[in-house]
Amino acid sequence: MKRLIVKSLKIFFGTLGVLLLAMFLFPILFPGKIEQEVKDFANRRLKGELNFKEAQLSFFSHFPYLTLSLTEFDLKGSAPYRNETLVSADEIAFGINLKTLLFDGAVSIDKIFLDQALINVKVDKNGNANYNVYVSEDKAPKDSKEKSKDTSLQLERISIENTHLSFNDQSTGIHIKAKGFNYLGKGDLDQAIFDLDTEAEIEDFSFSFKGENYLKNKKVNAELITKINTNSLSFIFEENNLKINRLPIDFVGKLDFLSNGYDLDFKIESLDSQLADFFTALPPAYVTWLDKTQVDGRTDLVFTLKGKYIAATQTNPDIGFQMKIREGEINHNKAPVAASNIYFNFETRIPELNPEKLEVNIDSLFLNVGSDYAKAIIETKGLKQPTIKAIIRSKMDLAKMNRALGITAFQVRGTLFSDIVAQGTYDANQNQIPSIKAKLKLTKGYLKTSHYPNPITNIHVETTLTDTSGQLKDLQVAIHPASFVFEKNPVYVKAKLQNLDNLQYAIQAKGVLDIGRIYKVFSQKGLGVKGYVKANVRLKGTQSDAVNGNYSKLQNSGTLYLRDIATTSTYLPKPFVIKEGKFSFVQDQMQFQDFKATYGQSDFLMNGQLRNVIDFVLSTTGVLKGDFVLSSRFLNADEFLSEKQGDTSTASSPQVIEKGVIVLPKNMDLQFRAQLEELKFQDLKVHGFQGKLGLKNGQLQLRDAAAEIIGCQVKMQADYADETPSRAAFDLKVKATDFDVQRAYKEVKLFREMVTAAESAQGIIGLDYAIQGKLNDQMMPIFPSLKGGGVLSVKKVKMKGFKLMNVVSRSTGKDKLKDPDLSKVDIKTKINNNIITIERFKFKVAGFRPRIEGTTSFDGRLNLKMRLGLPPLGIIGIPLKITGTQENPRVRLGKQTENLEETEYQEGMEHTPNSTSPGTVPVPPTTDK
Repeated sequence: MKRLIVKSLKIFFGTLGVLLLAMFLFPILFPGKIEQEVKDFANRRLKGELNFKEAQLSFFSHFPYLTLSLTEFDLKGSAPYRNETLVSADEIAFGINLKTLLFDGAVSIDKIFLDQALINVKVDKNGNANYNVYVSEDKAPKDSKEKSKDTSLQLERISIENTHLSFNDQSTGIHIKAKGFNYLGKGDLDQAIFDLDTEAEIEDFSFSFKGENYLKNKKVNAELITKINTNSLSFIFEENNLKINRLPIDFVGKLDFLSNGYDLDFKIESLDSQLADFFTALPPAYVTWLDKTQVDGRTDLVFTLKGKYIAATQTNPDIGFQMKIREGEINHNKAPVAASNIYFNFETRIPELNPEKLEVNIDSLFLNVGSDYAKAIIETKGLKQPTIKAIIRSKMDLAKMNRALGITAFQVRGTLFSDIVAQGTYDANQNQIPSIKAKLKLTKGYLKTSHYPNPITNIHVETTLTDTSGQLKDLQVAIHPASFVFEKNPVYVKAKLQNLDNLQYAIQAKGVLDIGRIYKVFSQKGLGVKGYVKANVRLKGTQSDAVNGNYSKLQNSGTLYLRDIATTSTYLPKPFVIKEGKFSFVQDQMQFQDFKATYGQSDFLMNGQLRNVIDFVLSTTGVLKGDFVLSSRFLNADEFLSEKQGDTSTASSPQVIEKGVIVLPKNMDLQFRAQLEELKFQDLKVHGFQGKLGLKNGQLQLRDAAAEIIGCQVKMQADYADETPSRAAFDLKVKATDFDVQRAYKEVKLFREMVTAAESAQGIIGLDYAIQGKLNDQMMPIFPSLKGGGVLSVKKVKMKGFKLMNVVSRSTGKDKLKDPDLSKVDIKTKINNNIITIERFKFKVAGFRPRIEGTTSFDGRLNLKMRLGLPPLGIIGIPLKITGTQENPRVRLGKQTENLEETEYQEGMEHTPNSTSPGTVPVPPTTDK
């Protein structure tokens, strides 16, 4: 027996030694074939760029499997992410099927091991993904068919350890991050249809949808069985048990990858779970709250997602969510009274992910805090014109409820009584609202937040609201004396409103309110919001009397004092700050007394009055009227340009802000007598501006205006109206006498664009011109849209460097024509369809009597006729034709010239590509026949 045992041990250890020796020698004896075959396989089957430092063949890296390990592995993604990493790892190992290698001489990869890796999956907004790097066998290059018999991918096992996974799909708005990701997948992965058994653990899992975090820093455990069809790229989730922290979840469904999107059918549910386990799956703030809170009760959760998602055709799936709570109880930090008898039935659906089809159904909500209670039934369908059914009733000591639920963001006290019943459809266009009967009463109220040290106290609100017919004309709102005290200042409001079709109002307001401090009560510190309001106002009357001018029937009086109030508007990109202003209400008027305001760098001082204020505030059709005297030391018109959000190419890139035209409100009729010491618009500076400004029906009129521009007196009239956020129309008449042409060229961009020949000119000219057209989103003229005409008066100008006359001088051999001096010449022109027509004009230079007429264009093309009258009287002349461009004029003998091609303005031309300047059209090549 002893000899038998010794012999058996010798055989065992001998065999073991031989096996170990073979496992050690095998990679040394046969490294080249396996490594080369794997490299050839990667070149044939991978479209992404693959890099690694070195390869090592061993049985011991992932014992007992023979593996080829690649260190410092990096695989780039497919288009459009060819330059970004898809997978990187300190080491990736490919398991080699030893039987296939020894007996068939072929390399078969049946296992993949990934450790300490980064998997970075990206999908752009058009549905293009970076993971399409594998080329299937039927799509492999034809010259590789023989080699494909030697190397194949027949996976049976995928192992991922301690990996960071990122999934960012811009087309759906889904973003997933998984840290500490451990995964083991087993199955016959080489088959066309196979079952994949999966075990997964994630230490830190986060899920967001369209920027909203739904899961953050959660621990996940999963056991999944997934049927995969590689022919149709389909996944069937047959049996899947997950756990998010302590919340168990069952997950079944189907995912089909389409050529341009996904086909989805998912159901995720957690039935008869502990309510406390549900809170562990919520964001970290709730988990911290749960540590100090006793939570009892059961809950059911069901989430469904079904339908096709195709971004290109805007096809979206249906989404639904249901939640039930039974026998719930919450007691935070051993509060003396718990929130008990919590029952909650909630269901919501969003068909086709269309918010307008939103359905919300809370068919029961109930809870007790001692003998107090709150209960509600709410149903809504639709968003813009929702159908509403609601019953809400409560009698609650807010302090007891606040303590039982453990609400730490604020402290609240008082007794709240509510009784609200509403049913019907809200349709603003039809003046229809749900029929409603509501009472709301809060007594001995108190509110304090962690953002501000002092509370709002002595809050008393009692409100009733009734409408039995569902029509605005039958609506009645009564605010019985509402009051509160903040920073030792009492505020009192009493109001009664009836018939919103023809509003009857009676409002009293009195008190002092520091807007900045009360804002901090509800918001974060350091946001810089401030303002001060002091009110003593009594308003009483009807909307119809205000509209029809029956001012004697109105009883509007009182004062409103504002200081450091920042207001915003959809018409303006920056806040309008009221530094100081006193408003007096007299019947239908609001008097402005020393109203001081700023907007960006601009400052304003206004005195005047507004009319029709009541109708403007209370209706959507009311027009605000007013007359003001407006003065300013500095006004920067560039700051009033609107801004519009551009599209983004990636989720991480900032939004592109494009400029727009100045957008004017359509519901105002305001007249201003303006005095501006300095006005800036782009590179134009205006001094001593005086004029009459009128804003009516979205159109701005400027009349009897005078100002100093580039050192000369200018008179002007103008009309302006925005047509879209990126286009506007204007009509301008301007008369300027004796201005420096060189200064105008340097300081006025519009002059520089329209009179390019003035670049080297020196001297004094005058202008009397009328022009109209369109402006683009940079508030610059769209040249093909311009129409007008006028006179350019040359007082005394030296045309130094004027290429046209220099070429004429060179072509005729008359040196005296070079750099001519001009005086007392009136040049009449007309503008239409990008063409400037120059009427015939004459001038004298060095004894010669040139005569010029013809056309030119804003992009510099020339088509002119010139007669060069010879000394002494110009009776004999040389006919010349001038073509080419202002930069390269061509002079020939003769009279005939060709017409320049007009560019007629069309909608959208402001966005013409390859324009040589804002609003211009591309310059066609100039030919010489």
